Amino acid sequence: MLHFVHHPGYVAAPPRGSAFRFNKYGLVHEALVQSGRAMTVHTPRAMPRRWIEAVHDADYVDEVMAAAVPKAKERRIGFSVTTDIRERSLLAQGGTWLAALLALDHDYAANGAGGSHHALPDTGAGYCVLNDLAVAANRLIAECRASRVLVLDCDVHQGDGTAVLLADRADVFTLSFHAEKNFPVRKARSSLDVGMADGLDDANYEEILRRTLPPILDDFRPEIILYQAGVDPHHNDRLGRLGLTDAGLDARDRFVMREARRRGIALASVLGGGYGDDHGEVAARHVRSILALADEATKQG
Repeated sequence: MLHFVHHPGYVAAPPRGSAFRFNKYGLVHEALVQSGRAMTVHTPRAMPRRWIEAVHDADYVDEVMAAAVPKAKERRIGFSVTTDIRERSLLAQGGTWLAALLALDHDYAANGAGGSHHALPDTGAGYCVLNDLAVAANRLIAECRASRVLVLDCDVHQGDGTAVLLADRADVFTLSFHAEKNFPVRKARSSLDVGMADGLDDANYEEILRRTLPPILDDFRPEIILYQAGVDPHHNDRLGRLGLTDAGLDARDRFVMREARRRGIALASVLGGGYGDDHGEVAARHVRSILALADEATKQG
């Protein structure tokens, strides 16, 4: 049984003056329903403000809540923070939290949004308003749901905001696999960063993943992985620089899940990046990722 978190509010109205669209989040839900996979859909609540302020600066949270983010910050985000987008961001925060709780109960769960890993303490950036990964990791530990959390980021872009927000914590490990020459130009310092060369293919990506991830799981011993399963390492992604095929993304996700389940580690995935003119194809990549994770979790269970 796949436990999937979705809310109609994930599909906000298109921001004026921006090319960014939120429709892929609805398309992912529709495609999962049409896949015939046995699935329970869970509806999230908005994340309470106190947990957002636990990692983000209060003044910036005020700006988001008032839908009055300064223009300079909105340019960094890539769109205006309207009331619709504010509500969507709060729901996505709650969705990642709910997926984490479901994963602790059922080994695996997926949020059909989230992965806003560029959001920094006092501003959003790179299409990210508030950082659901950092908020969820902090809350898991604060509420004693877990004592150690691994944030595993396989988006093609470095998880710079997550690295900054969770820096110097012994109870959270931030691990980012990304294209070294892609956004952001100025990288933050994760617990471990693995920058990859442009055009890296399936075999070399998998070799790096196999060499790097298992020792961290054995040494750090997390109780849950928050997995930023971006599909933008795909060779056809509009904003990616790596060379993974559909088979390479599938192998990535299955390897991550196998290594987690062998150690009894819960895993909650979030969508992260995926960009292209064909929104249906981008959504299909996300759906294949979720189904691969769910299939592997069932096999290992």
